[in-house]
Amino acid sequence: MDTKLYLVRLGEISLKGLNRDFFEKRLRHNIKDKLRPWNSTCTRQKGRLYFEIDAKCPDEIADRAFSTTFGVVGFSQAVRCEKSFDAIVEATKRLISSPPFDDGTGSFKVEASRSDKSFPLNSYQIACELGGVVLDRYPGMHVDVRHPERILFCEIRNDAYLYTSLRKGLGGLPVSCAGKGMLLLSGGIDSPVAGWRMARRGLKQECIYFHAYPYTSEMALEKVKSLAAILAPYLQGTRLHVVPFTDSQLWIRDHSNEEEHTLMMRACMMKVANALAEKSEALCLVTGEALGQVASQTLESMAFTDGMSERVVLRPLVGMDKEEIIATAMKIGSYETSILPYEDCCVIFSPKHPLVRPDATVETDHFHAMAIEGLLDKAVAETSTYDFGVDGRILRSSCDSEA
Repeated sequence: MDTKLYLVRLGEISLKGLNRDFFEKRLRHNIKDKLRPWNSTCTRQKGRLYFEIDAKCPDEIADRAFSTTFGVVGFSQAVRCEKSFDAIVEATKRLISSPPFDDGTGSFKVEASRSDKSFPLNSYQIACELGGVVLDRYPGMHVDVRHPERILFCEIRNDAYLYTSLRKGLGGLPVSCAGKGMLLLSGGIDSPVAGWRMARRGLKQECIYFHAYPYTSEMALEKVKSLAAILAPYLQGTRLHVVPFTDSQLWIRDHSNEEEHTLMMRACMMKVANALAEKSEALCLVTGEALGQVASQTLESMAFTDGMSERVVLRPLVGMDKEEIIATAMKIGSYETSILPYEDCCVIFSPKHPLVRPDATVETDHFHAMAIEGLLDKAVAETSTYDFGVDGRILRSSCDSEA
């Protein structure tokens, strides 16, 4: 079988001690999952993974697999050859016959590294020799070691590896190496970024959306499904739980003070999220809250809603400002979808003057006085689910099975 070789650079994983194998195996599994149905094999050396992929696999599929997988610091399609100087020179000549070197103009440099110290040339000497090969082929080019327009990489390991284009990866830790959580996914800018940031720390996540139809439209649900599809490659696939929340919100409106509506709604969301987390064996909840951003995100409000959760509540955006969050949303591709004008239930039922500094003890008493538990149990029982694959497509839904 004809194959093409990809070299994958590792970062934080390489610093792990005796459990490094666990992280590397998880990373290999996550990448191979995205390369299906194409055949691929993986070998490893310190700080590197080498994937040989069926040559028929489109480059864009391979690139997407590496660029959306946490744990990858950098990757490149590479050439492997014998660990002899003559073989390296011949491989260099073939490699620079293709982009980005083949126009024969501009600046370049050679970055060489030598893990195998028995190789007769040191890194500097390798760089000088291969730089000479490039200049012999393209006299119009010149060396610029500080700001080169293109770089030729050469690594001497068990074999010699050469490549000319290093793509930057996401870094972090492989998804599913740090347990499982439930992401409270609204239709806004913040929650997709929160899920992305926790996935970068290795957390596998399912998503929960609270749908208050007809007060929130079906377009609002489609918007959240689109956000789940955008997140799915980063999350190694995910499941979206759609909770019917209309009856609960109407009960809150009729059985609590207006200034408490948002607090009571958040408390109910925590209760439902905990029930769904128990079913999915998730150990934590993830929200997109940032300290002081809105009334329900003061310390006092967070303390109250935390008291409603049996699981730890993670807030990866808590110290970020809006511009930082927006920049990340644009980076991961969720921003344009998040700003579509379809409001979620949090906006529809917001009070004009929300309580900003609640007393947790008082509000907890008010919550229990609402006697809303039966409606929350009903919402959990009637929750529908959508399963998203690693490519963002919906694989199945409970709606289909019911039909």
